[in-house]
Amino acid sequence: MELGLTSFAETIPNISGEVVGHGERLRQVLEEIELAEKVGLDVYGLGEHHRPDFASSAPAVALAAAAGRTSKIRLFPAVSILSTDDPVRVFQEYATLDLVSSGRAELLVGRGSFIESFPLFGYSLDDYNEIFAEKLDLLLEIRDNERVSWSGRFRSPIEDTGIYPRPERPLPIRVAVGGTPQSIIRAATRGLPVALAIIGGSPDRFRVLADLHRKTLVESGYDPEEVPLSVHGHGFVADSTEQAAEEFYPSYAAAMTRIGRERGWDPMTREQYDMLRQPDGSLVLGDPKTVAAKIVRWREVLGVNRFELHVSVGTLPHEKVLRSIELLGNEVAPLVRE
Repeated sequence: MELGLTSFAETIPNISGEVVGHGERLRQVLEEIELAEKVGLDVYGLGEHHRPDFASSAPAVALAAAAGRTSKIRLFPAVSILSTDDPVRVFQEYATLDLVSSGRAELLVGRGSFIESFPLFGYSLDDYNEIFAEKLDLLLEIRDNERVSWSGRFRSPIEDTGIYPRPERPLPIRVAVGGTPQSIIRAATRGLPVALAIIGGSPDRFRVLADLHRKTLVESGYDPEEVPLSVHGHGFVADSTEQAAEEFYPSYAAAMTRIGRERGWDPMTREQYDMLRQPDGSLVLGDPKTVAAKIVRWREVLGVNRFELHVSVGTLPHEKVLRSIELLGNEVAPLVRE
């Protein structure tokens, strides 16, 4: 069971209205990655966003900086918004990261949970589904072939052109899925691992998607044992469950209310929050034993072999995020791995 962290380098105002600057927040991310490696965690993912309240519009650059400070932890974007990027450039960036990190890069691609990148880079939301499918196929073509000949609707053709640099091993590629069966099928028919993002409701309802992934892999001629499933969830670890609940709520509620306002959701209440942190809820939050038990339950329900905890939902004080990372690596991980 692999354990790791994800972040969007959030700069959402805290309950006092204070905002961490983008530079300071990115430097904090580098500290988080260094500490994650020190306490023995396996992976760290940094998301791509194009908003004022997230500092990581170019995660490959930040992850390359982290690669220079670390030697073991694997690094990936969480996610790279493939729909509004060029698959050639995405491959080149993460092949380069893989080379400079001595084989520690992964690539997690998706359509993104926000839509700001579409107008920013001149794409139409009318093509939301088709553009991702086409670009995913081009990315896989580049992964598998040094020289590429290709044509499609959303990019100029490529005629027998070499794509460089080439990684020293096949670049691992996963697809991020929020809850759409079509996305699961698209990944599985191509033999790709999936990362399930569970940020609300009960994880049990995602079991049908996990089973669909394995079923489609078999039908497409792939061995599910060789195509792992991972899961991403919000949460926080503290020395006691009560401490975790009280410390995480203000920033989490502020962030979810802020984002929810854009999407027509009601503000988050304490009652909703307390429901989410129940054993069958989506928040992985509490003392190390409570968090470990919940991760193990997710493994049993979903059959995942990797869990990625997203601690920095909102803007928690940096020292609390670091303490949560320490506990995840030093106390939660040994319990889970037993």
